[in-house]
Formats: sequence, C-alpha cells, structure tokens
Amino acid sequence: MKITHLSVVTLDYTVSDDAGEVLDTTEGREPLVYLHGSGFLVPGLENALYDREEGDSFELTVPAMDAYGEYEESLVQEVPGELFDGMEVAEGDTFVADTDDGHRPVTIVEVSEEFVKVDANHPLAGMDLHFKVNVRGVRAATAEEIAHGHVHGDEGCGHHHHHGHGDGCCGGHGHSHDEEGCCGGHGHDDDHECCGGKGHAHDDDEHECCGGHGGCKH
Repeated sequence: MKITHLSVVTLDYTVSDDAGEVLDTTEGREPLVYLHGSGFLVPGLENALYDREEGDSFELTVPAMDAYGEYEESLVQEVPGELFDGMEVAEGDTFVADTDDGHRPVTIVEVSEEFVKVDANHPLAGMDLHFKVNVRGVRAATAEEIAHGHVHGDEGCGHHHHHGHGDGCCGGHGHSHDEEGCCGGHGHDDDHECCGGKGHAHDDDEHECCGGHGGCKH
C-alpha cells in the first residue's frame, strides 16, 4: 500500500543538521506513527513521503523554508520585565507566548533591569534538516481516526494534546501524546524537542508566558 492522504504511517528516522549533529532519532525507542496529511510533519518531509511504500528507505534534505521557516530578526523583541509578573527568568528559559498570531514558543535571550529580550523564532528556524527515513508500515486510517485527526490506539503518535519545547519531534507540525516524542511531525510532546515540527513550548517549570496579554504565569 502506498502512502496517500490520510494513511496511517509508521516511520523510523534520524534527523541531523548541516554539521551532522543528530537532532533527533527513533533509534532506541518506538517508531513514529502518525496520520499522513494531517499537518503533523514539516511540509518538505510530508511531501516526500507521498507514494512511498512499506520497506522504502531514503535520505532527504529539507530546506529551512520547508521546515521551520527562515530566521526572522523581527521576531526578536524587547518586552517590559513586568510582563513576567515577578517571575525569575534567565537567558535560555523557554515559554509559550499567547500572541495575536496565536501561541508561539519564545526563548529568553537577554535579561536586564529594564527589559527582557525574547526570540520567537523556533530554535530550528533557518536550519536545513537532513533526514534518514525508513517506512515501516502503511495502513488505511479508520473513519474515527480521520474524524479526530490523529491515530488511535497504543501505536498512535501525533495526538493533539500536550506540548513541550526542550525535547521532542523532529520533522513535524503536530502535537504528541507519545511519551518518547515524535520526530517527523510539527509538534512537541512534554519530554522531547521537535526538530521538524511547529508546536508550542513549555519550560521545565511549566511556566506559560502570555506575551502582551497579561504577562507570564505558571
């Protein structure tokens, strides 16, 4: 069976940066299982998987524009410290910002007495991603899975439930229920960074930053 729109696909993958550093891999953990065409994968990887079959293996470079996008200097901004509502923040902390464009992961890049500088670019923005992929299985989705937009059952990965930022999914845009995380989709789970996805982020203390809508909170 070939991968088509709304197939359930099982993948093994490794994703690396231009220097060859492995950003995420399914090696040593469960494979990624997701609903193809549901927006879980970064576009470049998703498009390359159409018409692939069980047993296919391939390597692929996804340019930044088809992964997490180009790096935008306009997304680096100085915001008043009072927006953080007295919380202690430090360079490298990561939050979810509730902005006019929806939820965005933001990283603290500088802290001063007057302001906090934040970067709303995804950590992998501007990076080309290099994938090694093995298609382990393809099946038709059930009507319920199609209606809900994610895979059901123990094999399912790619559910729209919770988010993480430090560790997670390389290759996708969705969100993951999976304890091991999913690389290949656009989302993040609570334990793994998404190296190819476009989900949201929480830091280790589960702070949530609400940007210009009332400051930051737990």
